[in-house]
Amino acid sequence: MTGAWRVAVTIPARDEADRIAACLRSVQTAISTAGLHDAVVVVVADHCTDATAATARELLGPRGVVVECRHRSVGRARAVAAAAALRRTAPAPLHRTWLATTDADTTVDPDWLVRQLACAAEGAAAVAGVVRVDDLDDLAPVVGRRWRAAYRTTGRSHPHVHGANLGVRADAYVAVGGWPDTDTAEDHGLWDRLRRAGWPTAASVDVRVTTSGRRVGRAPAGFAAHLRSLEGTA
Repeated sequence: MTGAWRVAVTIPARDEADRIAACLRSVQTAISTAGLHDAVVVVVADHCTDATAATARELLGPRGVVVECRHRSVGRARAVAAAAALRRTAPAPLHRTWLATTDADTTVDPDWLVRQLACAAEGAAAVAGVVRVDDLDDLAPVVGRRWRAAYRTTGRSHPHVHGANLGVRADAYVAVGGWPDTDTAEDHGLWDRLRRAGWPTAASVDVRVTTSGRRVGRAPAGFAAHLRSLEGTA
């Protein structure tokens, strides 16, 4: 069933030279596991001052696209990545094109795309997965305890939305206007647009990634800020 889809993986990055290689290797493994021989990976290096773009180009070669921009906005960077992905996947029909997105400080599970496309085959136009946090207890023991207490799931579903672990069918993405132009919470913005427009969504605990536990992030009030808030909560 995965072979019936044209798949693109989009990754925004800002000064992620130390992490982008692990991210891209995990994505390439997920592509191989899914048997997606013509999948494309798009990295958007947004206002980078390090070797992020060069590292990504070296690892991706002709199977990927690296776009450099200076937006300083994760929402705009994701939108640039999606636009490049849609150009690269044309002329595949939008309803058979799948846009999966993650972050440059994240590694995806080997079955990441297999699981997303299984949800798509069951009718989902968008899929939200869950995250593990790398070295969570090394941050501070209290952060690990509070994270696990707050990060709830319900059976096979969950209430969470992460740009590091999201997938959307291209026709749904285009119909709702794509990623919102915001510096923070662009993932919730897109998810809310899809749900308000009536597109079927799935939140699956089986779609998993591991993201950085750093507390100094790229997006204001983003995931790193949330971890800092857990450390400081009374």
